Amino acid sequence: MKELDRWHQHIVELQTCIGYSFQNKTILLEALTHSSFANEWKQKKIPDNERLEFLGDSVLSLIISHYIFTAYLQLPEGELTKVRANVVCESSLAKKARRIDLGKHLLLGRGEEASGGRQRESILADGLEALIAAIYLDGGYHQAHSFVIDNFNDLIDQAVSGNLMSDYKTHLQEIHQSYSQERIEYLVTGEEGPDHNKTFYVEVRAGSQILGRGKGKNKKEAEQMAAKTAIHMVEK
Repeated sequence: MKELDRWHQHIVELQTCIGYSFQNKTILLEALTHSSFANEWKQKKIPDNERLEFLGDSVLSLIISHYIFTAYLQLPEGELTKVRANVVCESSLAKKARRIDLGKHLLLGRGEEASGGRQRESILADGLEALIAAIYLDGGYHQAHSFVIDNFNDLIDQAVSGNLMSDYKTHLQEIHQSYSQERIEYLVTGEEGPDHNKTFYVEVRAGSQILGRGKGKNKKEAEQMAAKTAIHMVEK
């Protein structure tokens, strides 16, 4: 099975990148196996990563919750909830998955591979949650905690300061650069309302192609919303 041979070739590279060496390599294989691959090899009864994804979601939420609860004593419950939601959202998870080049190591079915699954935000986010669960099961809470905080501490700081939304533009740039060298531009296409309560409309373009549109109470917010729309369009 060529895909499994490829995975074994990359396993050392991935473990070096994440700073953790698995005692049980089988659980790492499960964490990296998308359902599309498992479905193509049903006769092999290869488990996919959906159960690990379920567990990883809870492990990640607990670690982030505990960290911000103890590190930011001034934040009330409502703000803690908002910070956690911003940190563990799909776009944040996909960004961190790209940082460790997780997509390169996933086992995908042929159809998913052909349709750009290695860059799909939902697949990357789910894969990272499964990887977190695998670390937790293999090495315990302490190892999972170290991995999560080492990789997410910058996003936590950004979320606390209210600057995490800027990741939409960065994220779009990363996606776009993976398949094109064309420059991305943000253009204000309109504005309405009185000076104290304006709404701005923005398009994000690559050459003559409109990637997405957005609106906001200022140009920065409108650009972020345009980038967010473009990300969803690209990953459909």
